[in-house]
Amino acid sequence: MSDVSNTDSIKPLGDVPRIEPATLEDLPALTELVVNLFERSQDFKADRMIQERGLQLILEQPNRGRIFVVRSHERIFGMVNLLFTISTACGGFVILMEDVVIHPDHRGQGYGKKLLDYVIDFARAKNFKRITLLTDKMSEESQQFFEKQGFIHANMVPMRRIL
Repeated sequence: MSDVSNTDSIKPLGDVPRIEPATLEDLPALTELVVNLFERSQDFKADRMIQERGLQLILEQPNRGRIFVVRSHERIFGMVNLLFTISTACGGFVILMEDVVIHPDHRGQGYGKKLLDYVIDFARAKNFKRITLLTDKMSEESQQFFEKQGFIHANMVPMRRIL
């Protein structure tokens, strides 16, 4: 699930925001971003403990995936979660991209695009074959954002069974 918008803007922060890998020390800020994202979701339920546990599982084992953040003055206001798997269709490693979120106060300033550019550069450098993402069907704004970044609609229909 992802939530990116290009409508809001605020005054820039005092330093130049940077994109970098998240660490375990970032867990509270990451959890807050994901909880806020899920509070607006029709498919997921916000549960701070569950979201924190999921993020921690990724941060503790870099072979499972990576989380990259947009940070300024040590404050995180954006993130993306990448999970690694293997595709038989592609014959190699692929990325499932989730939780693309920029805090509403920082949208419309290009941080979402910079974050995606960073992910694409990372994927190319590590020889990943594909990046797949799920975005809200109800959020045409998010879909348009990802289309502008080169993502296309697939013929596959996501289905799930919650256990």
